[in-house]
Formats: sequence, structure tokens, C-alpha cells
Amino acid sequence: TAQVFGPDRLATFDLSEYQDASAVNKLLGENRSDPGLLGRVLERHPTGGLLFDEIEKAHSLVLDLFLQVLWRGCVTVATGRTFTFGGHVLGFTSNVGAAETMRMDHSRFASVEQATLRRVGQTLRPEFVARLDEQLVFARLGPDVQREICALEVRRETERLRGLGYDLDLSREALEFLVREGFHPQLGARPLRKTVERQLQNAVMRQLFSHGTVAGCLVIDQSVGCLVVSGMTRDT
Repeated sequence: TAQVFGPDRLATFDLSEYQDASAVNKLLGENRSDPGLLGRVLERHPTGGLLFDEIEKAHSLVLDLFLQVLWRGCVTVATGRTFTFGGHVLGFTSNVGAAETMRMDHSRFASVEQATLRRVGQTLRPEFVARLDEQLVFARLGPDVQREICALEVRRETERLRGLGYDLDLSREALEFLVREGFHPQLGARPLRKTVERQLQNAVMRQLFSHGTVAGCLVIDQSVGCLVVSGMTRDT
């Protein structure tokens, strides 16, 4: 989306937070002065990407809304304003079939793809699946990709902490530790951001309590299995 629409043009909605009957109002607004979360995104960005994560967890009324959007290409929010999606790319992610494919470690990817799409067809509404332009099954993330994703999350969090006055670097061993702790066989990279945030923030708090200032390299404390701040410089 950054290459097509420019930076900061991808809006993500975690549909595990839209599981009750009030979820549609959350998206489209409660009253004439409230455009809802979706309406506010469309107001700010008339073009861009919309990613709806874990579609299988959404309430049935939310699925009805998506059927309308995919069929008509527009939506009317509580304020009465109608938005069209001609300038947007919509994506829906799902973990449907993940449990089955975990047992297919030694199978060809074509077999994994076929099993996943079959499970999607059994789980999601046929009319919803039929309105998708394309269905993509992603292969499991390899070690190199895991490290790249982890490095991005670490960079984001260390920059945030640096803005608060905490100057931190990360050893290679600490990065590998975060990869091991943050990736889940079934959930992939989903838990990674929280793992990075928790480990780095806890290391900062421990350093503040013991020394009053925070600056140095994050390394692994093997005795307790967590990150700590060391005065060492980063190894290269």
C-alpha cells in the first residue's frame, strides 16, 4: 500500500474486537454526528488499503456489512454520508485451516494451499467467498523473514523509547531471543509486537529501579530468561 497509495495509507481493523451485535455501530457510527471508526478512516483517506484481520471472528452482522460493501462498492455511515471504495484495496485475513496445516509439515505447499482453501469454503459464507477477487494462502514464515519482522518491531519500539529519553541498542543474541519468544507455530508473527514491547519495557523499568538511568545494549539474562540493559556496546 505504501508504494501504491503513499505512506500511512493502510488502516487495520482487528475483527476479534467486533464479535457482538453492536459491532456494526462501532464501524458505522451510533448517531448522526458519529461516522464510526470506518467512516473516520474513509474521511481521512479517500484512497488506501483497508485490512480486516481475522474475518472468521466477526459477528454475523459485520459479515452482512462486508457482503454489502463487496457487492455495491459503497457504504453509508450513521451521519448519512455515503463512501465509495473505488480508490481502496480491501483485504481480509483469516487463521481458518491453520490447525490442520500445522499437521502437514512435510506436505507440498500445493497440498497445504488446497487444504486451507477447502477449510475456508467450509467455514466462511459461500456468498462472501464468491465476492472475493482473489484468495491467497501464505507459506509459513522462514527464519530469515522472522528476523526481519522482529528487527522492524524492535526498531519501532526502540525509537519510541528513545523519544522518551531511553537510549537502547540490541545484541544479535537478544534479537534471536525475541524471535524465539515472539513467534508462535500457529499464530505466526501476531504475538511478536506484544513480546517486543513487554521485554523492552520491562528491561527499561528494571534498569530505572536499579540505576535511575537507562542507556546501553539489551542482552539476555540467561538466569531468568529475559532482556536486561548492559553497558556493553552492540556487537557487530
